[in-house]
Order: sequence, then C-alpha cells, then structure tokens
Amino acid sequence: MSLSPILLQASELGIRLEIVNGLPIWEAQPLYRHQKHIERIIQGIKKNKENDRCECVHAMDVYIQFPNGLKRPDISIFCREPSEEEQDQALTMIPEAIIEVVSKGYEAKDLEIGPPFYLSQGVKDVIVFDPLTLLVLHVRKEKTERHISPVNIELECGCLTLV
Repeated sequence: MSLSPILLQASELGIRLEIVNGLPIWEAQPLYRHQKHIERIIQGIKKNKENDRCECVHAMDVYIQFPNGLKRPDISIFCREPSEEEQDQALTMIPEAIIEVVSKGYEAKDLEIGPPFYLSQGVKDVIVFDPLTLLVLHVRKEKTERHISPVNIELECGCLTLV
C-alpha cells in the first residue's frame, strides 16, 4: 500500500496521522527531547546471544499498515529486514515489539489506545515510556508490568532492550 496524498500532506504540515480501528488520530510531530529519548532507547536494543531466531531489526517512525489500522510507532522491532518491495511503502509485516515514548498532551493515545490496539494486531510486546514520570509500561497479552526507567526488558522474540 502506498501512502495516500492526505497522509503525505499531513506529514508536510508537521502532523502525524494514524488510523486505529477506523478512528483517525492525529498529533503534532515529535519534538527534540522526544527524539533524543528514542535515540537512547535504540542504542539499548540488542540481540540476545542465545537468540538465533530473531535479528532484532528496528525501525523508527515508519508507517505500518495493520489489519485494522495504520500506525506510525516511535520504534518497531522486527525479526528480519523488510524486503526491497516493502521498503518503499507502508510496511505490512507485523512488528514483534513496539516502543512508544509518551508525548506531553498525548498520554491517552500512547497509554490507553496504543497497547490494546497493537496486541490485537499480533504485536507480542508493547513498551510505553513516559519521560516525565520515568514509568515504563510493558504490556503482553497475558500480563502488564510497570517499571521505572532505566530497566532491561527481554522481549518474547529474544531481543533485549534498555528503556
């Protein structure tokens, strides 16, 4: 799926547009502090030495076409690199894990709407980091854990991340 002209225009205006279960959601483009947190978290993504099933490939801020929506997670973790054909359009492969950094004013989107949506679409681990409180919420289908940053988390796919 190529991105629609509306999504491209929204991006040019500094707006992130997403669709969750048919509901359009928008937010302003991330600011500097938000992006610095993402960079720090990305540096902490590692492949577990005993993990031979997942390459722990990460992508930042790319559109992903889920069965029930279109999202642009801060960080997506995949077990393989997207194919050449996949790289020039919204990705359709489901990430193993998603990491969101909460933006001020958009707490409900990241803490209440995102995790259940991602899990319903087949994502195994959803991590939400709130830089104001240092809360790290780690959500899986069977349980939710609350941590305080910094914390090391082992993902179901075998990757490790420091949040």
